[in-house]
Amino acid sequence: MANSDETLNMLKDLTDARGIPGNEKEARDAMEGYIKPYADEIFTDNLGSLIAKKSGDEDGPKIMIAGHLDEIGFMVTRIDDNGFVYFQTVGGWWNQVMLAQRVTIMGDNGDVTGVIGSKPPHVLSAEERKKPVDIKEMFIDIGASSKEEAGEFGVTPGNSVVPYFEFTQLKNEKMLLAKAWDNRIGIAIAIEVLKQLKDVDHPNIVYGVGTIQEEVGLRGAKTSAHAIEPDIGFGVDVGIAGDTPGISDKDADSKLGKGPQIILYDASMISHKGVRELIVNTADEHEIPYQYSSMPGGGTDSGSIHLTANGVPSLSITIATRYIHTHAAILHRDDFENAVKLIVEAIKKLDKDTVKDIVLS
Repeated sequence: MANSDETLNMLKDLTDARGIPGNEKEARDAMEGYIKPYADEIFTDNLGSLIAKKSGDEDGPKIMIAGHLDEIGFMVTRIDDNGFVYFQTVGGWWNQVMLAQRVTIMGDNGDVTGVIGSKPPHVLSAEERKKPVDIKEMFIDIGASSKEEAGEFGVTPGNSVVPYFEFTQLKNEKMLLAKAWDNRIGIAIAIEVLKQLKDVDHPNIVYGVGTIQEEVGLRGAKTSAHAIEPDIGFGVDVGIAGDTPGISDKDADSKLGKGPQIILYDASMISHKGVRELIVNTADEHEIPYQYSSMPGGGTDSGSIHLTANGVPSLSITIATRYIHTHAAILHRDDFENAVKLIVEAIKKLDKDTVKDIVLS
């Protein structure tokens, strides 16, 4: 794989970029900068998903690798007379991970720092203290003294609000801590796959895609798949890690560093048997570690891709990640590198006949 510093720089730039659903431009620009050298053509769909095309055989099948550009965040909905900012969650948040966290409001005049606040425990009743604070009771404190001052800061309804966190390599240097792994790691996989195919003959056309609005309903995967009309689809995303205290194997059994996850089933899709068999056989053949996983409570971009036109055989390949949908998540670099290797080797096999066999499997 790439020189370690180059790869780390890419991962930092991708996770530092801000992009909540509906405002993915910064993340899209970061992706475009990294994927452009390896693509024959770059374009977007009409909602802003980025599509990077690399042709091997122009007559070959079309293979779509989709990560999503957006991360969960918030949107400013109103500002009260005292300058406190109220917000709507955009994507799935659990109220217990939100309080006292730093955020950046992408204001009309530039960035505005804030912190998510609520009533202090000292003024709560004994009964109230036992319950998590409702999101509706939270606000963002930007240090403004009035509605007018908040307006002078450039804060207005509709502004994006993004978690603030700095990309950090932990003492175990393969463990990487950052915001927005969900799903900038999928974007990084799409970039790296095109990079590794740069001077390689492959019997197909590969599309590395950064989709928009996945966190609010797999929306960009729908529009970008319509634009591409792929023959095979891979959604690349984060998955659930089960290797922290309190999680039993029956809830989640994947471990960081033990290989990419092959998703058997999620709430948006039953994985395609033929694509799954191709991936498992490829992993076994090249001695690439992998783990099986299922996510009955979540979906990935494959959920939209596989329902495009008259159907697209699809599979989700994910990276086990701790603490997703919070300000700070951890994943293992080896899983990223093995996911790339696995997809690259599979792409080399996906000629017309193989795709035909998969459809009929």
